[in-house]
Amino acid sequence: MNLIAIFNRDGGTFKTTDMAAYCHRAEQVFRQAGHEIECRVVAGDDVVEAMENVAATRGVEGLIAGGGDGTISAAASIAWKSGLVLGIVPAGTMNLFARSLKLPLDIWQVLEVLAKAEVEAADIASANGRPFIHQFSAGLHARMVRYRNRMSYASRLGKIRANVRAAFGVMLDPPVFEVEFAAHDRRDYRRVSAISVSNNEFGNDALMYADSVNGGHLGFYVADALTPAGVAALTIDILRGRLKDNQAVSAMKVTEVDLHFPKARRDIRCVMDGELLPMDRDVALKVHAGELKVLVPAAPRPVNAVRAAEGTAGNPVTL
Repeated sequence: MNLIAIFNRDGGTFKTTDMAAYCHRAEQVFRQAGHEIECRVVAGDDVVEAMENVAATRGVEGLIAGGGDGTISAAASIAWKSGLVLGIVPAGTMNLFARSLKLPLDIWQVLEVLAKAEVEAADIASANGRPFIHQFSAGLHARMVRYRNRMSYASRLGKIRANVRAAFGVMLDPPVFEVEFAAHDRRDYRRVSAISVSNNEFGNDALMYADSVNGGHLGFYVADALTPAGVAALTIDILRGRLKDNQAVSAMKVTEVDLHFPKARRDIRCVMDGELLPMDRDVALKVHAGELKVLVPAAPRPVNAVRAAEGTAGNPVTL
């Protein structure tokens, strides 16, 4: 496969990595596996443009993107629109989509896996046409990200600490807002503190990522209006991997959901794949099943097949 790798030198683990040595190793590993590859290290501000240039390059079949969740989300959007195969080097703090793909989280180990990986058809979702691979959310999460963005941090540990501080801030002052939604044949009006729509249903991990990337659905979660004590209880349930067991949470699997926010507010915000964005009063979300081509770990070969291959090479076969 003809590949180009774009590595965000400002992304998490890459900040403390010898990127020249890393690129050399990446090229060595992929070429040994029979691929053609070129590695480019770029600054965070230039990542999107660099990946768009890859998509516009004739003859390129795949994009290897290295960085945090924001970089990977942008890469997925570009790969989806251009039809490229996407490979992920998880160099961020959470690496949520990489976890869903069952990829190693070590940036050196993942090279070996990607070089021998299989191409799989994965789902990608969109909100008013803007793609996302992990989650769209409003309410508690958006307020927490807004609080965190006001803080300064220079490391992965600093970001985690900022997240904890922001979470406590939201717990003391939870948002409450009105929403109308339509999903399948169900229509409802609710006063809520949080809405989350995930690309495939969340698993039971406290980090809240999907266990599957090709289930062909969205996870739709609504948390009723909460008091500070209610937010604390919800947080505990999330940490225990029991989000759907919380009495304030309604959860369903859908392929499309339409949201309407009756009251206009200047400060209304949403979070898409970790990025805080302005939000329209009407949001149409849908899953695009199987439309994103991704590299996933190759399935283990059956023992008998391995032995047969050894026998063909002149080695004795024991059945």
